Amino acid sequence: MPRVELDIVEDLDLPNLSEVGAVLDRVLSLQPAEVVIDLSECRHIDAAAIGLLLDIQRRLSRGGGVLTLRAPHPRIRRILDIAHLNEALGTVASPSPSPSPPPRGRTSVGPLGTVRGRARVTTAAS
Repeated sequence: MPRVELDIVEDLDLPNLSEVGAVLDRVLSLQPAEVVIDLSECRHIDAAAIGLLLDIQRRLSRGGGVLTLRAPHPRIRRILDIAHLNEALGTVASPSPSPSPPPRGRTSVGPLGTVRGRARVTTAAS
């Protein structure tokens, strides 16, 4: 099963949820063993986005998968701490080494249309 990594580079809030939700639905269709969402460049998260993350975590765990939030911005970390969600959402403090990311703000067009951000799929062996 693959490991999927996503970098969220914009606010994770209600106006962006339909786009992010669509991408995450496609990711979950791969039946990954792990989904890692890097929040180091995301500066804001709202209650609707937290609900989406909890839903993704629940859906992954049903299939034996794991959700990890990597390097959330200190403001987001405080929100997750206050809500006692760091453990439930598998938050880790620092990013792991990865290949050079595409330039910030890069836009690519794929089967989902225009998607802002970055995604990487790796095999379970990595």
